[in-house]
Amino acid sequence: MSRTAQGIDAPAEAKTPPRRTALLVPLLLFVGLVVIFAIGLTRNPRELPSPLIGKPVPEFALPPVKGRTLGLASADLRAGEVSIVNVFASWCVPCRIEHPIFLQLQREGLVPIYGINYKDRPEDAARWLDELGDPYARTGADLDGRVAIDWGVYGVPETFVIDRHGRIAYKQIGPITPAVLEARLRPLIATLRAEGGPRTTAPDPRGGAR
Repeated sequence: MSRTAQGIDAPAEAKTPPRRTALLVPLLLFVGLVVIFAIGLTRNPRELPSPLIGKPVPEFALPPVKGRTLGLASADLRAGEVSIVNVFASWCVPCRIEHPIFLQLQREGLVPIYGINYKDRPEDAARWLDELGDPYARTGADLDGRVAIDWGVYGVPETFVIDRHGRIAYKQIGPITPAVLEARLRPLIATLRAEGGPRTTAPDPRGGAR
């Protein structure tokens, strides 16, 4: 309070916030953003859950890749058997790395393997399969990528395990490696074939589930 000429106390002007406080707010916001970003970096993008796990495969029908006679449709994945769907492209370097594993699985006859060729030029896709080998029982040409979007594909390669009822049981983001094959795909496929039902989590290599 301040005293006027008449001797009456008058309210003093409110003090403005110190400059230090004004600078502290943006600093705290910056620190918060850094923390959130750091947490995001610790998460493995290959372990992002898919909202489609446990749900039927999306409705789709794709024509065959050039040089092939059989395309791929959702009805092909409801044939009462466990199967694998691999989303690939000739321009995808990791796809080339994982390709021998699918050729190995084809030779073993473990489960049918189906391919979705993503945003590829028809000639390039045909040449790629001719040169590297074709492990797919059916291969659909997703020229504009619309079907892959319905599957929730982030990028290639991605691989899905489908149960005998046509439901998505597992999604792998990134290439299938020998470790992934032995620790996750084989146990999951064995479980699905034995139980005849979907599993919403894949076996963890440490013995648990994720």
